[in-house]
Amino acid sequence: MKSTRNSGLFLTVQGTNLIKVTSFILLFMLLVFSISGLLTSLKPQFRPMSNSVNTATNEVNGKMLYQLMAWENHHFLSIEDDLTASPKLTNLIFKLSSNINLNDPRSLLGRELPGFFQFDGKIVVAGEGSNYTNMPMESAPPIEIMKAEREASLQNLEGIDEGGSSGDKPSPSLTTGDKKVVHLYFTHNRESYLPYLQGVTDPDLAYHSQLNVTKIGDKLKESLEARGIGTSIDKTDIMGSVKMPVTYRKSGELVQTAMAQNREIQYLIDIHRDARRKDKTTPIINGQAYAQLVFVVGGNNPNHEKNEKLATDLHNLLQEKYKGISWGVLKKAGAGSNGVYNQNLSENALLIEFGGVDNTFEELNRSAEALADVFSEYFWQAEKVNSDGEQSTDKQ
Repeated sequence: MKSTRNSGLFLTVQGTNLIKVTSFILLFMLLVFSISGLLTSLKPQFRPMSNSVNTATNEVNGKMLYQLMAWENHHFLSIEDDLTASPKLTNLIFKLSSNINLNDPRSLLGRELPGFFQFDGKIVVAGEGSNYTNMPMESAPPIEIMKAEREASLQNLEGIDEGGSSGDKPSPSLTTGDKKVVHLYFTHNRESYLPYLQGVTDPDLAYHSQLNVTKIGDKLKESLEARGIGTSIDKTDIMGSVKMPVTYRKSGELVQTAMAQNREIQYLIDIHRDARRKDKTTPIINGQAYAQLVFVVGGNNPNHEKNEKLATDLHNLLQEKYKGISWGVLKKAGAGSNGVYNQNLSENALLIEFGGVDNTFEELNRSAEALADVFSEYFWQAEKVNSDGEQSTDKQ
């Protein structure tokens, strides 16, 4: 009799659990369908955008999954403290549910303040003093500037070609010969510098059809070729022929044409100018003023990881020889940015901001010389590795 009562009690308990589980499943399904119906019935402007969902899901990374596994299997706790440290659930849940990062106020302000998206981006590698309060800015020129038949007169042109290293240089011991392996181009070719624009003080008006960032390209080309690296340059007036939103498409077409005509091109460098003021873009190195360099990587292109590695390697080399010249590596993606920057065309594509609106060509030329210095070091080391690899394959 005792055994029978226990058996009945057991069946009663199991039956109750079954009802609870079934009820929970039904309620869960009802909740899912209710939320789905609510989201689809919202007006388009109130629906969550795909980029918001993508940003939220990006927070669920390998480290987080490792932490979850460690909670269940404590053997994982013996690996590394920083991998197994418990995440703050309140911050995590709030971030996933609202897409707002409490440690980064831009995630909230960027939606509320007009134009604040320009400060959006991820600092991949930070240079000296680089943080989210002094991020590079890119200002679009007013429409009237691009349509104007007249532009500012030029000034301060004396000695404009001076700067960088002086003196004659010996012939390079290494050379690419007739091969043009680096291609320079300018998506925003009219970006200019205020010291040379007579009567212009507004940073948003620092544009000129004749004196602009293409002049930096001339210096960089000269400096690279002095180190044996054949370089081609395209100074097409893109901003004078198309509207601002489609400049990257136009420059991409020109780059593809150049690559089709010259199969030897290995590196692409798009030269730009930052919109920040002089105190933010002029590091002093060994008593001389330089124009700060910023590497920008498009996070929406399929080559972004390799582009990012190239930019990081060059940043690190600059830090070793010209500490402070590089702001760092900035990754930009999503709304408010191009996100590709033609870097989908090559694994070795770079976008580099040379200085800000107040820098002089003396400072800019020094930076072009410094970049050529470390780039040649990187290039010839890569060539040596590739050559050794080919020789090893031939022996096999």
